[in-house]
Amino acid sequence: MKKDINNRTDIIHLVDTFYKDVALNQTIGPIFTDVAKVDWAHHLPRMYDFWESILFGKATYKGNPMLVHFTLNDKVSLQTAQFEAWKTIFFHTVDALFEGENAGLIKQKAQSIADLMHFKINSPQPKIKIG
Repeated sequence: MKKDINNRTDIIHLVDTFYKDVALNQTIGPIFTDVAKVDWAHHLPRMYDFWESILFGKATYKGNPMLVHFTLNDKVSLQTAQFEAWKTIFFHTVDALFEGENAGLIKQKAQSIADLMHFKINSPQPKIKIG
């Protein structure tokens, strides 16, 4: 029986495993490696903080993921296929490593975050009339 996600060590294991799979994925891997040119040594600790904040309510993450993804979307279009690939890899990673209440909760939160981000990035922007 797999254990639940209980602490930062579990978050680190999840995030490290997830991003190894992301980097190899044909749909979103190139976005991370070629477009964003992610510095993994910098990015991974930020993701540990992000998910620890999301799952355990610890105020360890400082940043604006929405702004980062808006900027990235200016370089490469982030559409349904990219968000679905991200969610599929995330859910598969969680399911492969963990089970329990927090495992279910982190998947729910990931779904909500990805869906909201997709909506905000791809919804039509209102036209503002001046004068």
